[in-house]
Amino acid sequence: MRVFVAGAGGAIGHRLLPQLVAHGHEVTATTRNVDKMADLCALGAEPLVMDGLDAGSVGEAIARAEPDVVVHQMTALAGIQDLKHFDDTFAVTNQLRTKGTDHLLAAGDALGVRRFIAASYTGWPSARTGGPIQTEDDPFDEHPPAAQTSSVAAIRYLEQATVEGSPHGIALRYGSFYGPGASDELVQAVRARKIPLVGEAGGIWSWIHIDDAASAAVAAVEGGAPGVYNIVDDDPAPVSEWLPALAESIGAKPPRRVPVWLARLAVGEVGVSMMTQIRGSSNAKAKRELGWQPRWSSWRDGFRHGLADEAGRLTTAA
Repeated sequence: MRVFVAGAGGAIGHRLLPQLVAHGHEVTATTRNVDKMADLCALGAEPLVMDGLDAGSVGEAIARAEPDVVVHQMTALAGIQDLKHFDDTFAVTNQLRTKGTDHLLAAGDALGVRRFIAASYTGWPSARTGGPIQTEDDPFDEHPPAAQTSSVAAIRYLEQATVEGSPHGIALRYGSFYGPGASDELVQAVRARKIPLVGEAGGIWSWIHIDDAASAAVAAVEGGAPGVYNIVDDDPAPVSEWLPALAESIGAKPPRRVPVWLARLAVGEVGVSMMTQIRGSSNAKAKRELGWQPRWSSWRDGFRHGLADEAGRLTTAA
């Protein structure tokens, strides 16, 4: 099929494009940065410069590519975020998840695109109530931390527009990424002991290796009913487990522990929520309905053996 990947210049795009090409698809990949075009070409795609917030630019790019499938991976994030001012950090990404989604859907519908896949997120957008592991049927957080309100609303909008507003839409709720180009700054911060255990550190995280996230997108391109899917590994775990394990796997000293009140001063309510309150996610639906299986079934093995590239280097995506 002809597959159009919007926002292909990030960490997941660098792992997704080769997998799509290996499956025999003809891939057009977009970026906002002309300097990334050579990299996208080297990964086997036809590169295009596109501004996801410009309806004309999006329409022109999709008309040129004439895709069967559109994959929306557009974000504007780089490195570890400012948790205290979360919505400010995510401002452009939130626009890409709202206006950018609308532009892609409109252009795709005009050309009769058969399938639309959008990158969503699981973890902090989910309700911090109920059981420790949640499914796609569980609600969004109706009362998120104040600094995260706009970002949760943007995720909700993206999913509603993709799934409810399109008869062929799939939203992939990725867990927290790790792996080459996806977790290098996290590793450096843990090595420097800049990420502490907060209180009891009971916030539950669901992780996904960047290659497994890409393989789930390929599975969604090739099959699966419209709907929402959690793309996470088999092993949701509290911060109290995964953070010390990550430190040990990279030969770092154990993380410090700080009280909740001190963490709130440093990283705000969003940071405290992530470390103490968020819920994990189940991948049962994706495994059942997409026929997808993560290679790294647990972050425990992934942290030990899957953080670096094939040459053993921690990398940063171009």
